[in-house]
Amino acid sequence: MSSKCLMRETVKQNIEIFGRKVEQSRAKRGVREVAAEIGVSPATLSRVERGFMPDLETFGKICRWLKVDPAEILGVKDVVSKRPAVAVHFRKDQTLRPTTAQALAEMILAAQRAVMVSGNQEPD
Repeated sequence: MSSKCLMRETVKQNIEIFGRKVEQSRAKRGVREVAAEIGVSPATLSRVERGFMPDLETFGKICRWLKVDPAEILGVKDVVSKRPAVAVHFRKDQTLRPTTAQALAEMILAAQRAVMVSGNQEPD
């Protein structure tokens, strides 16, 4: 099984566990009541409880309601925590305008995100 298939299966299992966690956290409260509290429709909350993948906005709302880290649910917490820390620092330089410094910082951070997404990070 390829790593992409394995990751997809892991995410699917985690979403099913996520749905059960939502249902357990809701306890004896009604779906409508909890859905209103979260800010989603009752039908959406019911689908999530049955193990269906919510859209990103809904996923975020439910994670906040559950007080859980979305990376943990998706099974990427270890990947995120192993990511190298990057800080962008510039010395105060009279020749470097603030807009230029900001643009450089954004480029450096965008390059780091691109490397992390492509999986081409250097081993520790």
